[in-house]
Amino acid sequence: MESDRVKWDQRYSGPEHFFSFTPSRLLADSLERIMSLVPGRRALDLACGEGRNCIYLAQHGFEATGVDISPRGLERARRRAAEVGVAVDLIEADLESWRPQGEYHLVLNFNFLMRDLIPSLVEALAPGGVLLMETILDAPGMPGEHRKDFLLQPGELGRIFGGYAGRILLLEEEVDAPEMPVARVMFQKQV
Repeated sequence: MESDRVKWDQRYSGPEHFFSFTPSRLLADSLERIMSLVPGRRALDLACGEGRNCIYLAQHGFEATGVDISPRGLERARRRAAEVGVAVDLIEADLESWRPQGEYHLVLNFNFLMRDLIPSLVEALAPGGVLLMETILDAPGMPGEHRKDFLLQPGELGRIFGGYAGRILLLEEEVDAPEMPVARVMFQKQV
């Protein structure tokens, strides 16, 4: 969607990075466990923006692919990957129409929600692969204005992933998070 591309290009056009260079705290805290679980090292990072998470994965031996709608964000990711000396595959695509090709051992979905995409993400997981997701939870007193269809509802991640063959290894809702209420899940596809 062109309006999304424009919005994110504007956010990634400032002198500072929109997110930090450091990976998501959930990813950093979970990486050791993930590495002990997954059967390989092929990873997909959805809505990767400036690439902080896929670059982090590449630094830890993953063959990482990042997908985002913003050419500006992806250019920053390319520069940052070159600066730290890792290779990442970056794809410019609108996630409303893009679907993963091939199998992945790890799929990341941070700060992004497109419910219609989730079945194809689970399908793209190799047997034993892990999907790690963290995004905004609709909660009372949430700061800012948000479209309800882009917010997880309480209990929604458990309902979604409970319907797939595999196991939920982590399921949390942090209603009183300091910056924004979030929900997170770590799901491992059945072997």
